[in-house]
Amino acid sequence: MDLQLTTYSESATADRPWLASRHGLDTPLTITLDTTLFTRDTHYTPPSLGQPRNVMRAGIPLGRLTATGLYGPWDAGATDGRAAFTGVLLADVAFAPGSGHAGAALLWHGVIAAAHVPGGLDPAAITASTAQIHFV
Repeated sequence: MDLQLTTYSESATADRPWLASRHGLDTPLTITLDTTLFTRDTHYTPPSLGQPRNVMRAGIPLGRLTATGLYGPWDAGATDGRAAFTGVLLADVAFAPGSGHAGAALLWHGVIAAAHVPGGLDPAAITASTAQIHFV
């Protein structure tokens, strides 16, 4: 019998054009996302050849669900608690298809270039917020 050790490594470079300053990067909150609230091709890319997981893009504006304490995409018109802007997804998140939850990091304090947020973000639309974000 001939056993051979195989080593695999993966690396990625963070693409965060919306991040306007390093301020706040040392104080992210660990959160849990409710992945059922996010939309394929809008908030995350589906699995592909060589990538067996869904990948949620960093920079997505987030809100917190009152009933569960989980986080979903910020929606000014939501009645489930997500109308209050809580910050943005700090880093890409890979999660298994069919998974209802994923661990993530929330940037709740810092400087963001709103024009570069994935999907766009109009700071004037934020009427309620628990975040300490300065928009440029």
